[in-house]
Amino acid sequence: MHKLLVLYPHPDDPQSFLDYYQKYHLPLASRLPGLICSSSGRPQGFGADTPEYFLIFEAQFANEKALFGALESPEGRAVAADVPNYSPKGATLLRLQVRE
Repeated sequence: MHKLLVLYPHPDDPQSFLDYYQKYHLPLASRLPGLICSSSGRPQGFGADTPEYFLIFEAQFANEKALFGALESPEGRAVAADVPNYSPKGATLLRLQVRE
């Protein structure tokens, strides 16, 4: 199992980010080939600390080949091209192999 994590920095306009992300970007991401499941949420810190990231997206794929296939697909390129529309500061992508 392989996961893709997308870490978004704090936007200048949080509500505009969330509105666009939920209405347009998540439906694009849901069409990634080989996607098993995905989720996203706003991280919460402990105490008064503000989390480093505004939002985290997680996508699960059967294996590394499926993950890279999704990213390199037309759908994956469309998802990547859409990021500046709601997150001008970009995003950090990480991948990890999940050990069960």
